[in-house]
Amino acid sequence: MFFSLLPPHLNFFSGVCGCCGALRPRYKRLVDNIFPEDPEDGLVKANMEKLTFYALSAPEKLDRIGAYLSERLSRDVARHRYGYVCIAMEALDQLLMACHCQSINLFVESFLKMVRKLLESDKPNLQILGTNSFVKFANIEEDTPSYHRSYDFFVSRFSEMCHSNFEDPDIRTKIRMAGIKGLQGVVRKTVNDELQANIWDPQHMDKIVPSLLFNLQSGERSERTKTESPVELTERCFRELLGRAAYGNIKNAVTPVLMHLDNHSLWEGKTFAVCCFKIIMYSIQSQHSHLVIQQLLGHLDANSKSSATVRAGIVEVLLEAAAIAASGSVGPTVLEVFNTLLRQLRLSVDYELTGSYDGSTNIGTKIIKAHEERQLQEAVIRTIGSFANTLPTYQRSEVMLFIMGKIPVPGVHPSLPATALSCSILQSMVICEHVTAGFQTTNMLTALPSSFLEPLLSLSLTEDPEVRLLVLQILLSLIDRHDNRPKFSNISIISDISVLKLKVDKCSRQDNLFMKKHGQQLYRHIYLGCKEQSSGRQHYEALFALLGLLSVELANEEVVVDLIRLALALQDLALSTDEALPVYNRCAVHALSAAYLNLICQLTTVPAFCQHIHEVIEVRQKESLYLLPEDVFVDNPKLPTSLERVEGDKLFLQSKITEVLGGSGYNTERLATPYVPQYIGNNPRQHFSSIIQ
Repeated sequence: MFFSLLPPHLNFFSGVCGCCGALRPRYKRLVDNIFPEDPEDGLVKANMEKLTFYALSAPEKLDRIGAYLSERLSRDVARHRYGYVCIAMEALDQLLMACHCQSINLFVESFLKMVRKLLESDKPNLQILGTNSFVKFANIEEDTPSYHRSYDFFVSRFSEMCHSNFEDPDIRTKIRMAGIKGLQGVVRKTVNDELQANIWDPQHMDKIVPSLLFNLQSGERSERTKTESPVELTERCFRELLGRAAYGNIKNAVTPVLMHLDNHSLWEGKTFAVCCFKIIMYSIQSQHSHLVIQQLLGHLDANSKSSATVRAGIVEVLLEAAAIAASGSVGPTVLEVFNTLLRQLRLSVDYELTGSYDGSTNIGTKIIKAHEERQLQEAVIRTIGSFANTLPTYQRSEVMLFIMGKIPVPGVHPSLPATALSCSILQSMVICEHVTAGFQTTNMLTALPSSFLEPLLSLSLTEDPEVRLLVLQILLSLIDRHDNRPKFSNISIISDISVLKLKVDKCSRQDNLFMKKHGQQLYRHIYLGCKEQSSGRQHYEALFALLGLLSVELANEEVVVDLIRLALALQDLALSTDEALPVYNRCAVHALSAAYLNLICQLTTVPAFCQHIHEVIEVRQKESLYLLPEDVFVDNPKLPTSLERVEGDKLFLQSKITEVLGGSGYNTERLATPYVPQYIGNNPRQHFSSIIQ
């Protein structure tokens, strides 16, 4: 500075200083010495060791070393001397790995400035070089915190690289993979540093997550090559990101996924959406699973008027999420889950019936496709069942009560079309059947409380045979506690029931209380179910299974007597001409009664009782096969045109049964009293009770 102020004729020292290298700072000389004359020779290792030793010995010089290297690199980039650029970055990498002193922060600023310079270049090789250096830096655990460092540029630039459209496919792949690695490095460097700008903020997640999903979707996995493909690298990075997400960050990580699937119409295909959420559910901490499910439910509600294929895609993802989530992970929002799904089910039915999203009869701007809505409804029902399977028994009971409470009652909702009402009831029963699948309980009073059993049994008397059959299936699932149900799947006359290997436990006090409280209701509905003219083979098989399960699961001596009285009442029903039952139904009821009496007589192990039952069955086998299950419950039953003469030895006699069982200690007075249900009111489907006559 002093020499520049002298007049030209006195400035004789200027030439001397300009050529005197010894006056240059030592750190600059050490930096200059690492660069060879020919960049092809690479970094001068011996001189690099001297520079590293100097930096460790004088850490206060690190920032100057970094600034000077940055200056040289910028100059070399501008002059396209890329060999020296590589040497400068290699030197920086080595200094970073070696130095962990308190002065490292100022050096890092110079380093990041250089990396940024490379990433801003339009040369792929420089971009990849800068990325590799950044990744090495990201893996370094620094000893001192940084208060002012920002990574916003790197998030944006690496995200851009993930979407590279470079013409050469090989170079394009390399750039994209560099971008993925760069994002992974940013996450590693910032996710646990409280002093950094929060990487989980939407402004960052809205760039990082879509960039990863873009590569997850667009690439192919490498099968035979040893190198990692962009898809595999992306999935690893995505899993790492999600695995680091704390409770409060789950929403910000998942929201961009939902938006990406929306923006690119990826729900319809379902495959990619399911893949994404499988990665999410398996990567996040298990206790956070319910947060993802909540977001999916909210997104389903937000898409209530989207096409059925979009809603079905979201529901399918929910189904997969429920299957992965651990038991109880639905958390305190269990009823919210079912409420949302049931609401979507009702909306879908409305859309299917009205043909529009606004409830009018005019077709709206979006065309409703009935078959797609039905596919959606099936997906919702499957999903509800899957959720229910993750719940403990007590919560399943709550869910069933909740579902029953959502069924519209005839007369209470006069605006609801009959078709919608029937569909709603049917779907509710299908859902309950899914919920009760695999249901296990020891206490029937809690499994079938009055608040659930009474409306369920009322539905067993609807005119819709499909609903009645579903009600029976639900009852069978709830009552069967020892896997006896499959052994009653076919109605037949078995000469020795020991081959069934039935599991029979002594009735508990709770079982006795349950039957004392609800037994008459169950008998009544079995009887009325047999009277339904629209009942078919499946209905009678289910009714037989229900009688069999009551006998082995819940029967004490009093229950056995009532069940025998019921079986004899069914025989009287089949004989009656007042009921106007078709011939098939009358034969079916006769066959059902015979099969059940054959079962119960062997369970009571009273020889005289068994003898009477077997004698009647033998007569029927010789003279009236159409009164036995083997000839009725087949694909093409051979039935008579009428049933006018069923009498004498073909019938089971109440007097004979009372006599033989009375001799074995059973209540003869009760056995001698026929079971007859009495109806109260004009509509037997709504009001009925049972009394002993």
